[in-house]
Amino acid sequence: MSDKFKEQGGAASMDPNPVYRWLSSRLISWLVGDSRLQRNRAKAERARQKKGSRHVVEYFHQVDDGYSHLAAQLLKPLSERYDIDLICHLVPGPQGNNAAEPELLLALSRYDAQLIAPHYGLEFPSDEVQPQASLVAVASRILAAQTLDGFVRNVVSVGAAVWTSDRGSLDKLSGEVGIASAADTELLMASGNARREDLKHYSGGMFYYAGEWYWGVDRLYHLEKRLSALGLDRLPEKSRLADRPQIESGPLKGDGKLTLEMYPSLRSPYTAVCFDRTVELAKEMGVSLSVRPVLPMVMRGVPATREKGFYIFSDAAREAREAGVSFGNFYDPIGDPVRQCYSLYPWACEQGKGVELLSSFLSCAFAKGVNTNNNKGLKTIIEQAGLDWGVAATIIGQSDWEGQLEENRLAMYEAGLWGVPSYRLLDNNGKQIMAVWGQDRLWLIANLIQQHLADDR
Repeated sequence: MSDKFKEQGGAASMDPNPVYRWLSSRLISWLVGDSRLQRNRAKAERARQKKGSRHVVEYFHQVDDGYSHLAAQLLKPLSERYDIDLICHLVPGPQGNNAAEPELLLALSRYDAQLIAPHYGLEFPSDEVQPQASLVAVASRILAAQTLDGFVRNVVSVGAAVWTSDRGSLDKLSGEVGIASAADTELLMASGNARREDLKHYSGGMFYYAGEWYWGVDRLYHLEKRLSALGLDRLPEKSRLADRPQIESGPLKGDGKLTLEMYPSLRSPYTAVCFDRTVELAKEMGVSLSVRPVLPMVMRGVPATREKGFYIFSDAAREAREAGVSFGNFYDPIGDPVRQCYSLYPWACEQGKGVELLSSFLSCAFAKGVNTNNNKGLKTIIEQAGLDWGVAATIIGQSDWEGQLEENRLAMYEAGLWGVPSYRLLDNNGKQIMAVWGQDRLWLIANLIQQHLADDR
């Protein structure tokens, strides 16, 4: 690997020894398995019943996080709909190695929250600027002064003032509902952060219930399903508060003028969940698909803690089960297997099989438990993709892929994105219409494509 490429984002390699790769892969597969999940849920419920305690949902609010502002709008409906006790914590944003690209994340949370809010029946201001630090500080002090009821009652108004840079409304609220000192607020946020750390998480806008984490409105439907299964839904005949919109290709079909760019990685569980669905969606909707792979985050210098890694894998497993996607028999392809596959990608593209190669690799690594760290595993991947292993074996390990992946990474960052899978929707002139991050945005992409097809009629 060239020195230039090694320097592109930090550490460009991570190659565990074979024993560690096998052991960690088996452990992750076991940890995210459905049988373990169900056992843990049953165990948690037996423990709760034994204590005679109530069902408690904890929420962790980050004032300058767009996703938190959306989640806050569902606190009152959630506590009224379900027979639970709701506890709210005030927390800072992710810190240390859990805070990959913090400025980009905050900006994305505003932009993304604006996009998804209407589809959930929620509101988010259309302002194009991030909230001012001084307003965030005042808002935090107001929320720190609230009782639980006061927090739920006022958090939306406080957030709306922050996201519209409305200092007057914040000053008015502080006079009406109170404001804590800066020192007391700091202590309260430290307490919220400590509780979050004790429960093995790092982010804001999160719900926690009996051993599991649920991210904002995007994952609230998982929590609602779990609470309903326990008989806690007071209105079971009604639709859930935050059902995720369905991925609907719609009645209109394009002629290839719109282009959907996908930025996948070969070690991303979320990519594994949605790669084939993305390919299928592009075909169904008649849009051109441009697959622009990038290195896994840890191979391009973006850190990840154990807690973050576990949440990502367990959440991806939960999302895969919901989508009916095979997932969970994992054999870690980090390091050399990823590089070897990417070294064959230009050749596979020349054969018209680039998409098939990536799909095969992801399937083998995340669903079939194939060891991709040897020629036997790579041969399985190549042949499953409809390619000739005899030819592949003669060219594997070449470096002509490096420049393209670096170009892809830079394009992704230029769009304000860094995680995978990321997407860009482009018009027929190559102009960006939308840029989003996450396998859970396919429904939004499909919706926007339908809008543009309708506008062009």
